[in-house]
Amino acid sequence: MHQPRRRLLLVLSIGLLPAVTWALLAPPRFPGPHARPRAGAGNGVGGYEFETRYFRQRLDHFSFPGVGDEEFFQQRYLVGHAGGWAGPGGPIFFYCGNEGDIAWFAANSGLVWEAAPRFAALVVFAEHRYYGKSMPFGSKDKAYNSSRSLAHLTAEQALADYAVLLTDLKRNLSAEASPVVLFGGSYGGMLAAWMRLKYPHISVGALASSAPILQFEDIVPHTIFYDLVSNDFKRESLSCFQTIRDSWKELDEQGNVQDGLLKLSKTFHLCQTLKSSEALSDWLSSAYSYLAMVDYPMSSDFLMPLPANPIKEVCRNIDKQPEGTSTLERIYAGVNVYYNYTGTVDCFDLDDDPHGMGGWDWQACTEMVMPMTSSEDLSMFPRYEFDYGLYADNCVKSFGVRPRPRWITTEFGGHNISSVLEKFGSNIIFFNGLLDPWSGGG
Repeated sequence: MHQPRRRLLLVLSIGLLPAVTWALLAPPRFPGPHARPRAGAGNGVGGYEFETRYFRQRLDHFSFPGVGDEEFFQQRYLVGHAGGWAGPGGPIFFYCGNEGDIAWFAANSGLVWEAAPRFAALVVFAEHRYYGKSMPFGSKDKAYNSSRSLAHLTAEQALADYAVLLTDLKRNLSAEASPVVLFGGSYGGMLAAWMRLKYPHISVGALASSAPILQFEDIVPHTIFYDLVSNDFKRESLSCFQTIRDSWKELDEQGNVQDGLLKLSKTFHLCQTLKSSEALSDWLSSAYSYLAMVDYPMSSDFLMPLPANPIKEVCRNIDKQPEGTSTLERIYAGVNVYYNYTGTVDCFDLDDDPHGMGGWDWQACTEMVMPMTSSEDLSMFPRYEFDYGLYADNCVKSFGVRPRPRWITTEFGGHNISSVLEKFGSNIIFFNGLLDPWSGGG
């Protein structure tokens, strides 16, 4: 939730655009960097106990290489009883893994764990190929080596993994009659919905949370994501909204004067001196987007340790600074709530990717093309118009591949979705928090 990551970030390059505009080109990945997964992935995380298992998975489900030429990898999945499974015939709650370490998602999917005992359900969290410990070719370096090694990192292959894993697991448990309910959030929610459509015989239903299956082509307005992020800030404080809106120009101007990058690096307590201001713009805009995704009324540490109503806290920090405080100093005081609420960070590394979600860059440069723009009237971000030609050219430069912007809607649908779901999709629950910027695409 994560288009390509904003360092490349959405693998687009700066090209001829101003640095401050480039920073806003790339929509955030699902769900975002800079969070640290909890320890103890072997036996449980977040208070939830599970057993870690591996399944020998076929690398390519859609071809038939000769005997001896087949390629396989070890797919990780987590099995938890969450208070006791009813046994064969009892339900299975299956979480469709996202673009990251599956233990991280297991630790932050309380609904699955809390609902399971009520239904005596077996809980399974399956890791998405090319993420976490589910690496083809034996290591991340080899898996991410080239476009050839990444070629099988697709939503279609991931769904086939889940279908094969579930079928084998049910057979081994003598649970062929057990009903399966699919779960997923964000990209995982998209996968849960798509799996229910593509493999209706595998599950009886799906719960897709914050799943922007309509964020493709022109199904929804391209401005919707950043307009919703901006509105989340505006509803808390108009002055906060305006300060953020004014900050991009100041950041860009300071980055272009002598010693400006050094001053910016000191103002924002960065571990290394900036080489360009767009990296900082990306870091800031990522924080605002992620804050909108996790603007919960209770404290949480899904992306980062955060207080309840974190956007309110950010705006309070921006607005309460004494008279004479510069705009960029106010911005640092605000964004520090997101990146350093615990006060334990001495400096910030803009290239941190602790959840190992870099594979999303590839996915966004192949099939997950989500056009996003920033409007002049409603957004606190600089105006930007999505340029598919530039987007595609930079994917070619970065990965040697050209995106297929219409493949997702060809493969899974999206246009006239109500009619499609009425005719072909049953028992799929879509739900969103109205403050969640992905709600505009789902």
